[in-house]
Amino acid sequence: MSLKKFSFNVSKKCEFARIGLIETHRGNIQTPAFMPVGTQGTVKATFIDDVIKTGSEIILSNTYHLMLRPGVDRIINAGGLHKFMNCKLPILTDSGGFQVMSLSKLNKIDREKGAIFKSHIDGKEFILSPEESIRIQKGLDSDIVMVMDECPKKNSDKNIINESMDLSMYWAKRSKIAFGNNPQKGLFGIVQGGLFDDLRKESLDRLVKIDFDGYAIGGLAVGESQKEMFTVLDSLKKHLPESKPRYLMGVGTPTDILGAVKRGIDMFDCVLPTRSGRTGLAFTWEGRISIKNSKYQKDNQPLDPKCNNFNLNKYSKNYLNHLFNTNEILASMLLTLHNINFYQELMESIREHIKNGTFNDFHDKYIGKL
Repeated sequence: MSLKKFSFNVSKKCEFARIGLIETHRGNIQTPAFMPVGTQGTVKATFIDDVIKTGSEIILSNTYHLMLRPGVDRIINAGGLHKFMNCKLPILTDSGGFQVMSLSKLNKIDREKGAIFKSHIDGKEFILSPEESIRIQKGLDSDIVMVMDECPKKNSDKNIINESMDLSMYWAKRSKIAFGNNPQKGLFGIVQGGLFDDLRKESLDRLVKIDFDGYAIGGLAVGESQKEMFTVLDSLKKHLPESKPRYLMGVGTPTDILGAVKRGIDMFDCVLPTRSGRTGLAFTWEGRISIKNSKYQKDNQPLDPKCNNFNLNKYSKNYLNHLFNTNEILASMLLTLHNINFYQELMESIREHIKNGTFNDFHDKYIGKL
């Protein structure tokens, strides 16, 4: 029996906001979709089965971190990343380019060799070329593979951003060649160009000519304002291919997601819900709650009365405050799961309102509130 080919179809639009379906041989992904981040083969402080019960249909893992520990050969020996971490969901892996920028204090970019950097763990030198990034992601058996790119920090020097964008387009072409013919997998190109509209459009045009299964927007969530991010999306929303999924990398807050969906984005990932959960910040339909605050010591109400999964509301704010202030592991587990669940409830509500033609009202009600 042949495996299902990777495909994407849009079923309904509300202006630029849209609902669609990504089909993979490991399962379907309803879009707009939020991907919990499983950086090192685990979504921190949760069981993967609980992540699935939130309605999550895909997770993200990290090529850079898995390359350093435990190493791709060890994962290949285990039968791939899905078997290694006991995850039946589709997995998207990023290329490692962002971490080369963000984690390595000593790195060198060579147009032909790739990114030459020292591990943030032990200082060992690595060379991550477009071909090596694709090789690693194939070894992980990722369902959606990202091209190798250079992700520059926010910079107002157009010449620097232009050179970086040009390099990313060169590496994208090499990534496509290295990826080869894999109809069951998706390969996404990454649009770069900083905050410069003309560079963003040039980048997109060059990627479309190479032809990818999806198009990501990278180089954001690197220090720009939300207004600047939305301006970039506004400049691209009429030009992104209608028939391919659109992925905004590393974003973001619930308000970021609402604004990006309004501008035609289909996929998101961010460490915010899990990282916030581990530090005591909860996302709810009434806004954010810092559960460590002493005012919750006498509050025996549930964290979010509108939450309807996992029986999470059997734990009071009073009890959660106690868990965090005594450094109990259960605190991080409960709040992380709550936040992932909230994000998936948000995505479900977004899809429902697009389907019903009421997304703009939903957007206006919650933008800036969540």
